[in-house]
Amino acid sequence: MKSFTTQKLLEITTWIEKELQEKETLSFQVLNPDNNSNVIGYKAWVNLAELHHCKMLTPLIINEQTIQLTLKKLNINDSFHAAPIEKQEEKYGIESKFFNINKNEEPTFLHAYKKALEAVKVQNRKQILNLGINKGDEFELIEQLIPKGIFDKIKFIGIDHSQTALTFAKERFPKDNVVFYKHDINRLSELNLKKSDLIISIGTLQSPSINYKPFLMSLVQEHLTYDGAFILGFPNSRWIEGELIYGAKAPNYPYSEMSLLFNDVIFAKKYLQQKKFRVTITGREYIFLTATRIGISC
Repeated sequence: MKSFTTQKLLEITTWIEKELQEKETLSFQVLNPDNNSNVIGYKAWVNLAELHHCKMLTPLIINEQTIQLTLKKLNINDSFHAAPIEKQEEKYGIESKFFNINKNEEPTFLHAYKKALEAVKVQNRKQILNLGINKGDEFELIEQLIPKGIFDKIKFIGIDHSQTALTFAKERFPKDNVVFYKHDINRLSELNLKKSDLIISIGTLQSPSINYKPFLMSLVQEHLTYDGAFILGFPNSRWIEGELIYGAKAPNYPYSEMSLLFNDVIFAKKYLQQKKFRVTITGREYIFLTATRIGISC
């Protein structure tokens, strides 16, 4: 049994918080977890760094028993969440901080999204609609998961309000079966699209401009085939200096507060279950709700 105590961890957390009030970086020496089984491990130190809005730099080996850890404070204002809005339509365009983020390079996002795609049997879908496609990351993983011959037979539709992001996405997917529309998804019906048998939306339905509950219901009733499926992604995180930091940030709270996030997730779960969908909720920094119609095999 580890001898490291709750009291000791609390003391360390309090000390780190106090020191970081006056310092941009904080270095200290600890026993090497590789050679001491009864001390706090690397994962806990990384978690402590993240909780204090820091990243942990590469540890420095002092000797066989001791290492030096350095926490570097992140600039909480260096985030697309805090970026000033000049042109609303280009808030997430190619010149934005958001555009330079690649969610597919984050293991926890990639794993959860991959599992969601497998659960809906993405290779068997005929038309996939993505709301808030930006530069096309969600299509990229699908392209890598399934054979080219199958990918090229599926109709992919991506909708976004950023023209610069869509131009990039079109260059990324120069295929006849992949089309993009610059359009307000609140007016989705104006595009007169055929119903899709998979709708994907990650981090878009929680936008302030969208009336979430009626919009979600309209997607089910007007834009999804009877045997269709959903993959909805709800951000439970923030991006600071390109680092994915766990925990949704709510207005007027100095810490992570997830009531709004879970209200949206639970509403979608209950509504889709009423409509005879089988619903699973997975993920961590992004909460994935995956829904497939009960009794339908793809």
